[in-house]
Amino acid sequence: MPTLDFKGKQFVYAHHLTVPYRPLVPDADKSLNPAGADDNLVIHGDNLHALKALLPRYAGQVKCIYIDPPYNTGNEGWVYNDRVNSPLMKEWFKEQSPVDGEDLERHDKWLCMMWPRLQLLKELLSEDGVIFISIDDNEQHHLRMMMEEVFAVENFFCQIIVRSNSRGHTYKQIAKTHEYLLAFTKSLETELLELEKDDDKNDLKMTDEIGAYNLRELRNRNPKFGRHNRPNLFYSFFIDPDKRDSEGLYPVSLEKSEDYRVQVEPINSNGDESCWRWGRERSSTSIQTQTRKSDLVARRRQDESFSIYEKYRKTTYKPKSIWDENSVLTETGTVELREIGLPAQFDFPKPRGLVQKCIRLACDSEDIILDSFAGSGTTAHAVLALNQEDGGNRKFILVECEDYADAITAERVRRVINGVPNARDNALKEGLGGSFTYCTLGEPIDTEGLLTGENLPEYQALAAYVLHTASGISAGADALQPQDDDGLFHRNGETDYYLLYRPDLKWLGSHDAMLNAEGAQRIAQRNRDEGRKAVVFAPGKYIGQRELTGMGIRFCQLPYQIHQRI
Repeated sequence: MPTLDFKGKQFVYAHHLTVPYRPLVPDADKSLNPAGADDNLVIHGDNLHALKALLPRYAGQVKCIYIDPPYNTGNEGWVYNDRVNSPLMKEWFKEQSPVDGEDLERHDKWLCMMWPRLQLLKELLSEDGVIFISIDDNEQHHLRMMMEEVFAVENFFCQIIVRSNSRGHTYKQIAKTHEYLLAFTKSLETELLELEKDDDKNDLKMTDEIGAYNLRELRNRNPKFGRHNRPNLFYSFFIDPDKRDSEGLYPVSLEKSEDYRVQVEPINSNGDESCWRWGRERSSTSIQTQTRKSDLVARRRQDESFSIYEKYRKTTYKPKSIWDENSVLTETGTVELREIGLPAQFDFPKPRGLVQKCIRLACDSEDIILDSFAGSGTTAHAVLALNQEDGGNRKFILVECEDYADAITAERVRRVINGVPNARDNALKEGLGGSFTYCTLGEPIDTEGLLTGENLPEYQALAAYVLHTASGISAGADALQPQDDDGLFHRNGETDYYLLYRPDLKWLGSHDAMLNAEGAQRIAQRNRDEGRKAVVFAPGKYIGQRELTGMGIRFCQLPYQIHQRI
């Protein structure tokens, strides 16, 4: 398979493995209605470190990832600050930072920035998950090849053309009005969900014995069309006014009779002859078959006249490879941000409709959505709006490294949760409800810090870290507490995990912190009784590994033997 080569690749190829683990530190003052370990998250910090911090809890758990990384147009002035341990890399990036259009190696640097982040995003993505990445012509071709190398070429899902603006940006002699959306999966078995057709704002919401359905007026509401230019769509319906059903609807016919005697023609609000949306043949077929999805019925107006409606239930369709509806335009994103009352900090904020479409394609109502280039917080808004719409319980994780993470990213989430008084949308005006926990990144868990006692993490943080690095298991930090005096904190399959630890340097140097013969015997007895194995993390031990092996115990000394998964 062809691979993409770029300057610096040899230095960043395994950089994601060397990124230190930094625990998430909640900030109660900046959170809103925090709801525990499984709450929505807004994380302020370097997204490379934040993604590493998420691994112990969320590896393989994220169903949908949407990111909108820097497009590397040459005008963004982004800064590469990954601490790659290479003098050549440090000197190379020192020459020109921030990276701009004058830097002839800006494409190599952009790829160096993206490579380790994609590696960690892949670890976080579930086996049936989908990652969507917005990009334009500057890096689309490079990104496609890099994604094929990271996720495998057979897991390329699709490349969607998105109409991003209506006027067009300068693009040589062409007005460019589009961007791209690249989608990759981790498994060939992944299938996207089909989308439901959107309701028209003028549709009437109804319910019968089967469930919810909509009524959409059959008259063409566009004043440009009428009998004068669509004569084949102008004809009459006839109604039986004596057969009103329990839902207030009347049967219709295309033929006049003794019962079907009230004639209805398409007339617009100005009294002019309009036309129907359907031709006579399609209407006739619908009346004859009377399908549950598209019956034609009549409804009486307040002035006692009648209107003809299409009665339909929600239908689904496979998404097309070109998205050109107004809801995905960048201008729409600008309007949405302005409606929330936030200053115009972003030239090109992503619209909620674009992200919602990705979520609808990839997620069920209980899934997790991650955005590690959160920007204005569109992804959280999209998740909350979908939850409010269908009663779902989707969770979002946002990561933003810039200083506006609180003032813009999190503030948008606060406002859409609590409500925006002047919003035109009623749901947004009342508030979408929800909660989130605002986090920053704590100090790295490192060997020197553990040895000196200057940086001793909390029990849950260290337990999550050693569990993931030693076994690849992700578990909620709220569950990682010692369950007995031997330090049992997690059980998985046939293996028990023990951690003897307190964030107390004096205690860590005491006999209580050591795995002794008595404790090992208790663990061994449990292994024999239940047919299990054990992994024990502790500062030291008073029993040899050969004896421990016979007991079914693998010992890992802190901080030396926290085994990195490679």
